[in-house]
Formats: sequence, C-alpha cells, structure tokens
Amino acid sequence: MPTICALATATGGAIAVIRISGPDTFRVISSVCSVCCDSVAANTIHYTRIKDADELIDEVLVSIFRAPHSYTGEDSAEISCHGSEYIVQRIINLLIRNGCRQAEPGEFTRRAFLNGKMDLSQAEAVADLIAATNKATHKMALSQLRGDFSSELSRLREQLLRLTSLLELELDFSDHEDLEFADRSELLSLAQTIDGRIARLSSSFETGQALKRGIPVAIIGKTNVGKSTLLNRLLKDDRAIVSDIHGTTRDTVEDVITIQGVAFRIIDTAGIRQTADSIEQIGINRTYQAIEKAQIILWVLDSLPSASELTDIQQCTQGKTLIQVWNKSDISPLPVAASDIIAVSAKENTNIDLLEQSIFKAANIPAFSENDVIVTSVRHYEALTRAHANLQRVLDGLHTTLSGDLLAEDLRLVLADLADITGGQITSQETLNNIFSHFCVGK
Repeated sequence: MPTICALATATGGAIAVIRISGPDTFRVISSVCSVCCDSVAANTIHYTRIKDADELIDEVLVSIFRAPHSYTGEDSAEISCHGSEYIVQRIINLLIRNGCRQAEPGEFTRRAFLNGKMDLSQAEAVADLIAATNKATHKMALSQLRGDFSSELSRLREQLLRLTSLLELELDFSDHEDLEFADRSELLSLAQTIDGRIARLSSSFETGQALKRGIPVAIIGKTNVGKSTLLNRLLKDDRAIVSDIHGTTRDTVEDVITIQGVAFRIIDTAGIRQTADSIEQIGINRTYQAIEKAQIILWVLDSLPSASELTDIQQCTQGKTLIQVWNKSDISPLPVAASDIIAVSAKENTNIDLLEQSIFKAANIPAFSENDVIVTSVRHYEALTRAHANLQRVLDGLHTTLSGDLLAEDLRLVLADLADITGGQITSQETLNNIFSHFCVGK
C-alpha cells in the first residue's frame, strides 16, 4: 500500500498540519529533515528543519506514531509547520518527490477502517463530526464515533447468531424429526424484542435527519407585516431586504439559526395576497411550497385574522405546528382576547427570546443523552428497514411453524443487513467509494 500525504487542516490559519501514513513514512520523514525515525520513540514530538537540498523551507514539529497505535493503524507522522500556502505546498511537493502520493478524499479514515481501527459506522461519524455545526449534531456524531451505535448492533447480532446457530444445529440432526435445539417460544420472544429495538432505531431517523439538516421553519403572512424584519432579527443579521413597499420579498430567503443547541432553517417567504404581477405570483407560489416542506409555521400578523383567513391557513398547514405571531406590538398592542398569539416587535427586539422558546418547544425534540443512539444516515436507515422486513418474515414463520431451515435463512439475511451498517461483512467497493468520497482531503 503506498504512503500518502495531505494537508489535514484548513488553509489560512497560522499553523498547518500535514499528515503522512504508510509503510515508507519514516523513510520519507528522515529524508526531508534531521529526525532519524528508526531511533526515536513512538508518540513523541521533535523540533527540526525541513530543507529542499540546501534551501531551508521551514522550522517544524514532527509527531511520530508507530503502527498499530496510530489513527490509520499504519506508521504515521504529522508535520506542524507555519500556515503559509507556499510553505505547505513546498513541503507536500517535497514529500511526493521522496516517495509519497497525494491522499484521496477520506483515504486516511478509509485505511483506519480497513486496518480495524474503527468500523464503517464510526468512520462515517468522523465526517459528521467535522461537519457538526451545533450541539445536537456534535452530540450525535460523537456518540456514533465512540461506538454506541456499533455496540447496540453488536448486542443484537450476538443474540441473533445464537439462535441462528441453534436452528442450523437442528439441520445437522434433520434425521431426528422430533429434535429441537431452539425453543420456538424463546425464539419468538427474542425476535419480537430485537424487532422492537430495530423499529425504535429506524424511527429515530426522522429526528436524526431533522437535527442534522436543521428543522425547517417557514415565516408566512400578508405583505408588509414585518416577515423580513423578523427573519433578520432571528438571524441577528440583515439577511433580507426590508421595505414599506408591498411585495418587496418575491422569493424565499433561507438561513440557519441555533436555538438551545439545535439548528432551525428559517425561511422567509413572499407575502400572501392577490396580485396581477406575474413575478410576485411566482414568489407566492413558492410560499406555499415552503409551507409544504416546513415543520413549523410562523404566521405573522399585524391585525386579527378573520374566520375565513384562519380556516384557510389551518387547512394549508395541516400536520404542521402553527405559531401565530403578532408583530409590531410596539405600535399596535395585541388585543387582550388573543391569548394564543405571541406578541413581539421585531423592530424593537421585544419578546424575540419568547418566540425562540416557542419555536424550540414546537420542534418537540425528544430528550436524548450522549449514550442514546440516533440514526442520521440514509444508508443505516435503509439497512435497518431491510432488517425489519426480514425479521417480520421470521416472526410470521414462527406463527405458522415454518421449518427451521427457512427460519435460519431469514435470520442470516437480518444478520447481513445489520453487518452492512458496520462493515462487518464484505462491503462492496462501490459502497466504500461512495462513503469516503464525501470526506475532505487529509481526513
């Protein structure tokens, strides 16, 4: 396997880290600086100078990691140099001339997986951890990287393997028709328990996707009620154009905010009204599309809606959480009778914190700890769905006294589905390429 190298940190910083991994790591390091890797201890850091012939490139720190005690499981090193793009490129070019190859996206983590340093679900969690933008996504990625999901699947597979082994043992004694090693009532009880756990893992996918992508919140209402001002106030930035002219917002404007560690995608929409302007009508049509995609609707008002308006809004927001927001409360106080409406002033920043609390509450996010498993990957969800379907056939077969060989075959399919998640069985090259192609170079 070739020795690879790549920049492992973002460009533009004061310090850059260049990562090297592979069988020739120490030879390459010794050839570009004065560190004799054969004589130094593992997990040590050394000050040295990197030269190209007699030309000094930089003064650096070199960290040494010996196999198998490294991120990739191979001999590895990291060069900490100054963050100049010129310096970084000179060092990488020098490493390549001395026997390294430029690493592909995700190749370091791919080698860690292939060398047994982590399973496939943990490898995928590395990318999620890098991409985490808030407390919730960080917590989910860290749990998966720590192996909580893998441990859960391992426990399920161990239980299934024991039962599969007993069923297959029966097949070895098929001449004895009355001989049963696997108690069918015990098998049924355990299969139901495992199926329930798989179903719970699958059901967490919806929550996981919402937290990972951000919970969509659409701001709707008539023209000139202050929707764009409210968006800007929530984002704490002048993201949308604000004007007294009706119909200023003609397209959806979207950005992300974080409330109590959870990401929300706030979508400002065109004002809903009757118009002959064809361009504005396109924006209004997109408003209704945003309503369909949103989980939470903020209906911004500056006057009490009529009964027909309320009915229309309730019809087009069925299945979603509707929050009525009385804006411009600084100049038009909310009527006392309207107790179910939140009064704010986007212009004066009044009660915006109360609105944020209502948005968070409306998301109805189940409480979860660092040890709880939340499925966020489509690939994992699909594998769990297949496992659930195959286990349903096992349950149906137990109710109809299906023969042990057919039950064992369905159980093997369930085991294969669960193994797909962690890479515990032979995983196709196409799947691996697809997973690691989304990683950044250097990871």
